[in-house]
Amino acid sequence: MSVGLPSGSQRRRLALAGVPGPIAKGRAFTRQALRDWGWDQTETSEDTLLLVSELLTNAALHADGCRELVLTADETALHIEVHDGTTTLPVRHPAPQRGTPGGRGLYIVERLSDRWGAHTYGTGKAVWAEIEASRLEYGMTAGR
Repeated sequence: MSVGLPSGSQRRRLALAGVPGPIAKGRAFTRQALRDWGWDQTETSEDTLLLVSELLTNAALHADGCRELVLTADETALHIEVHDGTTTLPVRHPAPQRGTPGGRGLYIVERLSDRWGAHTYGTGKAVWAEIEASRLEYGMTAGR
């Protein structure tokens, strides 16, 4: 495993099918990858962890569970994919209404990422989000 900014493209995979606590494990896996790539000192890195949590939570609650988390990084972007067990594509509802629980997951994904989407394959799908590398590298230092 290399340390420092990704040169070329680096991919890390975490199998989550049947794993207890997939959201916490996915966050820890992502935190370590961000640290290894030198992308752990900005507010955007904290946003990335929230983004991963939302994608994993949506898979756990609405898509027959999380199967895999895939992080792909290069000089231009961090690509996050969460694979699950249904082919039903996610739909972002209009802005959630105040005082009502739930319904904010994809709204948060949209707000924190530069791009997001989903695609089906076989018996499942991948919901993905991307964050520009420049935001991870040069964003404001966390805590400011």
